[in-house]
Amino acid sequence: MQKTLAIALFALVAAPSLAMADDDDGRNRWGIDAPRDQWMSLADVTAKMEAAGYKIREIEIDDGVYEIDGHDANGARIEADVHPVTGEILRRDDKRGERG
Repeated sequence: MQKTLAIALFALVAAPSLAMADDDDGRNRWGIDAPRDQWMSLADVTAKMEAAGYKIREIEIDDGVYEIDGHDANGARIEADVHPVTGEILRRDDKRGERG
């Protein structure tokens, strides 16, 4: 009985920790927990980025945000993480010297 109780208590204590360690949806990385029905569409994100001077090559969903691969107005290759609701650039990584 005590062994069963100990196992049950361990499961209750350990389960939330294990769930928080799982970052498959990435929402812990940026702290974004917006429902998908509130996200901007791919077309809207593309239009917003293009209006800001970016040329988009690829958009995918990763870590709970839009991950964009493209070029800036000067032709330099960039990778960016974009907030799925606001379209705000959360991270921009310039791939200096890479064009194409």
